[in-house]
Amino acid sequence: MQQIRLKPLAQQVVVVFGASSGIGRETALRLAQKDAKLVVAARTESALVSLVETIRAQGGQAVYQLADAARIDEVQAVAERAIVEYGRLDTWVQVAGTAVIGPFLETTAAEFERVVQVNLLGQVYGAMAALPHLKRQGGALIHISSVEARRSMPLQSAYAASKHGIEGFLDSLRLELEHDRLLVSVTNILPGVINTPFYNKALTKLGVKPSSVPPFYQPGLVADAILFAAEHPVRELIVGDAGRVLDYLQRLSPALTDRLLQLVGFKFQYTDQIEGESAPNNLFEPIEGDNRTEGDYRQLTIPSFFDWLDRYPGAKWALGGAAVAAVALLAAGQSRRGE
Repeated sequence: MQQIRLKPLAQQVVVVFGASSGIGRETALRLAQKDAKLVVAARTESALVSLVETIRAQGGQAVYQLADAARIDEVQAVAERAIVEYGRLDTWVQVAGTAVIGPFLETTAAEFERVVQVNLLGQVYGAMAALPHLKRQGGALIHISSVEARRSMPLQSAYAASKHGIEGFLDSLRLELEHDRLLVSVTNILPGVINTPFYNKALTKLGVKPSSVPPFYQPGLVADAILFAAEHPVRELIVGDAGRVLDYLQRLSPALTDRLLQLVGFKFQYTDQIEGESAPNNLFEPIEGDNRTEGDYRQLTIPSFFDWLDRYPGAKWALGGAAVAAVALLAAGQSRRGE
């Protein structure tokens, strides 16, 4: 089978869908620093205007396209904008997401449906819009799901369901593209708990501003994973060591993971900041003014060691070899002392 080869970022045209804040905005800024040509898309025009102005002021190339991830015609218009502006499309990054945080029994059908439309169907529509262009010369589809694609949290039933759906969709799509020998890589990026304005923008049913189970990780870690996947065909990347631990525990014993989340999964999602359902949220309408890449939990963020190893597998093998050698030397020393 022919190997997929992706262009250096400086030679790429990249769409970042969901670029108004958080992971998407951070990713767009970093791509521009690598000289990629950008089309950034979201629902909040003021956020996109400020992003494009920032990129251009730094010497980068970017245009924006207003679009709702849940509307296929608007998503297709983003792909068409890339072709009109730059003549091609090399990488599509689908980041846009939303959430309802609260008990399932207090979630309305319309709210649950909207989360699935944005988080799951939005990912599907992104692939539908991008693939007709990517399949001609090859490229990358990069989809941002969540560790909740593997292990659901309480109080996030709609979000978790949508993220589980992304993984099933991508696993099927990847097989079809490989079968047809299309040179398009399909990457599922599964962030852990990331310090973005996500918790400021989600619809809360908790009576307070929502949070999550620490530790948090900075959005730049996810952006680094996205940039890596845009140049290196990779099946999936979990971002954040805590996410890897949770994924491992779920594979080891779902019942044990249930008990763990009963202890920490509820209480850590509540803060002391009173916030009702009428507070501004981005479920049905965009929020103006909050264009930050980071959220409010920098003090809870930590580094992640294995993210770096995932991007440099040679170092992983070298460290593994060093560990084996150290164990062998230790065993040999013990053996000599025992003689």
